[in-house]
Amino acid sequence: ETGRQKSECRNGRRSTSVVSFSAATSIGSPTTHRLPFREKKLGAVAMEEETKFSSSSSQEKPQELALSLPNNIEKKEKKKPLMTIEGYPIEGLSIAGLETCIIFPSLDLAFDIGRCPQRAVSQNFVFISHAHMDHIGGLPMYVATRGLNRMKPPTIIVPTCIRATVEQLFEVHRQLDGSELRHVLVGLDIGEEIAIRRDLKVKAFRTHHRIRSQGYVVYQVKEKLKQEYRGLSSNEIKSLKSSGVKITDTTSHPEIAFTGDTMSDFILDEGNSDVLKAKILVMELIILVEGLTMTIRTQQCTFVEERVTVEHAREYGHTHLYEIIKHADKFQNKAILMIHFSARYTVEEIQEAMSKLEAPLAGRVYTLTEGF
Repeated sequence: ETGRQKSECRNGRRSTSVVSFSAATSIGSPTTHRLPFREKKLGAVAMEEETKFSSSSSQEKPQELALSLPNNIEKKEKKKPLMTIEGYPIEGLSIAGLETCIIFPSLDLAFDIGRCPQRAVSQNFVFISHAHMDHIGGLPMYVATRGLNRMKPPTIIVPTCIRATVEQLFEVHRQLDGSELRHVLVGLDIGEEIAIRRDLKVKAFRTHHRIRSQGYVVYQVKEKLKQEYRGLSSNEIKSLKSSGVKITDTTSHPEIAFTGDTMSDFILDEGNSDVLKAKILVMELIILVEGLTMTIRTQQCTFVEERVTVEHAREYGHTHLYEIIKHADKFQNKAILMIHFSARYTVEEIQEAMSKLEAPLAGRVYTLTEGF
């Protein structure tokens, strides 16, 4: 790598540094990677020639075919309404132990890849939180599908500590099927940032799971003219700029935070203040409260659960609903999207549990229940 020292991925705070794409590892493609430009939405790829099969040509060498997606799949997904929260369309799947992939189409990115749902393929950026199979298993398919559709190589961001292993994963698949699997692979440590657009950057933050993990915060970046120059004419401003004077201040605001799998400890981490200030927080909630009784005392809710305890959730590196209620006053987010529910629950059970939330959480909590 260039521009920064290599370091081990660890759950400790680091000073913020910026990773540029010149430091990224490009697999099977030149290291130069023009950013940004939006890829066309995934659709059927026109074949240059129609391949005809007959008994007379059965011994001829088969032509390489470009992937053509079934029209019914594309139409079905187009008709399906997206969840919109605080102005951001959101889609995806998240079922504990099966798959998690959260897609923000307007930002051209997905958090984790799950088993590679078709809707994720058109996103140019994928941010991986950790290496459990239900979060990373579809990564080779994601890259392969983009290649078959002649889309540009995607950019994949992973914790630095697993980057070498992910490279090995792609190499194994190359040996198995001969695909190029072209992509750009970037390792990002806790506290480091990567710019994905002139007005967007993403920063990794510390989470607490059974294996090494991290979450991501998406910031909106703006350039504002400094106060002392606001009364000047356009010609005067141009003159200052051409002479090398910095005439703007750069501001950034946390828009979206994604935790991936984690215990509730991330809430108390002083380095994660922006996570709790982001406009939208996407966080896991694997354990609800089954067979619960609710006792209200001085505006506090006590949930009693005999079968699934907080300790059980923590043992497996996850978050219990009780812990979210306990720390409710710390969430400054405008909206909280709960994901990663256990498959033991039905949509009705999830909605019932959320309906019992009181202030300050009431009215701000959304759930992703596709697939339940």
